[in-house]
Amino acid sequence: MTIRQKLIIIKKESGLTQEGIAKQLGVSFVTLNSWMNERSKPHLKKQNQIDELYKKYTGQQTIPDNELIAKKELINKKSRKHQNIIKIIREHKDIYDQFKLSLTYNSNSIEGNTLTKRDTASVLFNNITLPDKSLIEHLEAKNHGTAFDFLFDQIKPNYKITEAFILKLHQILMNSIKPDAGYYRKYAVRITGVNIPTANFLKIPELMKDLVFDINSNKQDFVQHITETHSRFEQIHPFSDGNGRIGRLLIHTMLLRKNLPPAVIKQENKRFYYKYLNKSQGEDEYSQLENFICDSILDGFNLTQMH
Repeated sequence: MTIRQKLIIIKKESGLTQEGIAKQLGVSFVTLNSWMNERSKPHLKKQNQIDELYKKYTGQQTIPDNELIAKKELINKKSRKHQNIIKIIREHKDIYDQFKLSLTYNSNSIEGNTLTKRDTASVLFNNITLPDKSLIEHLEAKNHGTAFDFLFDQIKPNYKITEAFILKLHQILMNSIKPDAGYYRKYAVRITGVNIPTANFLKIPELMKDLVFDINSNKQDFVQHITETHSRFEQIHPFSDGNGRIGRLLIHTMLLRKNLPPAVIKQENKRFYYKYLNKSQGEDEYSQLENFICDSILDGFNLTQMH
């Protein structure tokens, strides 16, 4: 594959402009444009950088063990500095509201909701109706906010997650949106855009029972545990709709009970999130998704520093 072909794929997969790619490579727009049009060729160091970007944006990059270990150690260090993350978030309205807004906006946006972050804040905190937005989009914001409140009403250190808790989250999330809110799906579905098989709907109750049992098992590497659990939940795809949002709410629940903040999975990183998730399901390779979730946890710690 030529340098030009790799750069075209990087541009497509990353969503970056040529200026953005040039910045990541530490070169000028003119230099990058010359490579794109094959008027010149990058020297070996820049070719290696292009290869790394290509692997990153096409999901071929394996995260080194030492990099993951370092991030997990940093996460553990930050956790030890916060004696009770749940209490910090509950007792500081500014932090609570920022988590509620950020998680609601990003999670809904990942699923295609067009409310901006400012729109979402207006709906959540001021109960404003936006004339250019649909009723469903308003409900998605309000319902996710209510599901977040329910999660915080329930959560405590070492909280035991149950099927009833998961079904209640779904009932709240899909209230007035889906008639089967709070129930597992009764028909076959496909995950749009990927060749990843979902569970036979007849097996969902058994699969979810096994998943919940595993969620509550005590694993030493809890970030790895959360990553693998999330991948497994999304592939089961137990609901007719809302699987992504419920899956992310479960990530937050599993983190909070381990004295870690909710993971802020940003909508602008959607393509990487899905790419790494699909790779974990299709190729049994979890390092990229695990690394992504580590970064999202660290973004969560940033929100706890507001007060």
